[in-house]
Order: sequence, then C-alpha cells, then structure tokens
Amino acid sequence: MHRLYLFLFVLLFSTLHLTAQPDRRANYFETYVEVNKPIDSIVVHKHKREMITFHQGEKVKMYMISLGMEPKGKKEFEGDMRTPEGLYTIKSRDTISSYHTNLAISYPSISDSMRAVSKGKKPGGDIKIHGFPNNHRKIQEAEFLNTDWTAGCIAVSDYEVDELYRWVIENCPILILP
Repeated sequence: MHRLYLFLFVLLFSTLHLTAQPDRRANYFETYVEVNKPIDSIVVHKHKREMITFHQGEKVKMYMISLGMEPKGKKEFEGDMRTPEGLYTIKSRDTISSYHTNLAISYPSISDSMRAVSKGKKPGGDIKIHGFPNNHRKIQEAEFLNTDWTAGCIAVSDYEVDELYRWVIENCPILILP
C-alpha cells in the first residue's frame, strides 16, 4: 500500500512539473532599468518572449512579453489568436483602452490582408502592445506575465507599457520575428 501512495505522489508531482509554466521573469532584471533616451526601433523575438528596444542602434532595454494564445506561426486571419510577424510601425498610442495604455501596431500590411482574403477570411487588426486588462485583480498579474494570454497582441506590465508610451517615438519601426 505504501508503494502505491509513493507511486501516485511521484506521478502527480511529475505531471504538475510538466504542465507548470516556467517563471519567465525569474532571471529578468531589466524591469527597473531606467529608460532615458527615445526609443526609435523595436525588435520582438517571439520564441524567446523578448522585446528589445533601441535608440540609434544601441540597446535601451529588454522587456519580457506575453503573446497571443497561439504563439507559434504568423498571424493569418482574424480570430486565429496569433501575434503577427514582419516589419510594422507603431502607428498610434492611446490611454483610453480596455488594457491600460497601449501602442497600436500597423498590422495588417497589404500582404497580410491579401493572404487572409485569399483564404476567404478577414485579416483582423487592432494589434497592440498593451498592459493588463483594466478589470484585472492584482493576484492575476503573475499569471499574465508568465503565460501567453492575448488575442494576438504583445503584453507587458502596466508599468512597462507606461514607460513605452512615454519613450517610443512616432512611427517607430517594430520588427516581429518568429
């Protein structure tokens, strides 16, 4: 009987260990790096969940990000829950939003639209860099920071999106890589 309990405990522990998401921010120490230069370009590495900001080719700061709930692959159409890939710009910014503050990304491009239409679908849009949902509970923040939970946007903390809102220049290019 003792072996059965031991076996069940090991099975349960290994199952929980395999399904648990790693803490993406465990070794991330740039949260409190002060930004003091305009951000004139952004590169996103989706597979690393990193967004690196630059000023005149020099790194300003790296941000840990969350993506759409289907993080692998290029956004193909509205509702696919994927984050786009390609070269875009930050086309606008807004403080009136369901997700704290946000920076709008110029998705879809003409080629994005044509690809979606060729499949009989709409390309979607409204892709942004944003913070937490306005109606979230503080206890949810760790989960938001460690999982892919958006409908295709790029998410950071409220503090971080406020910082980006302040420092990202108008029409800033953003390259989103797989």
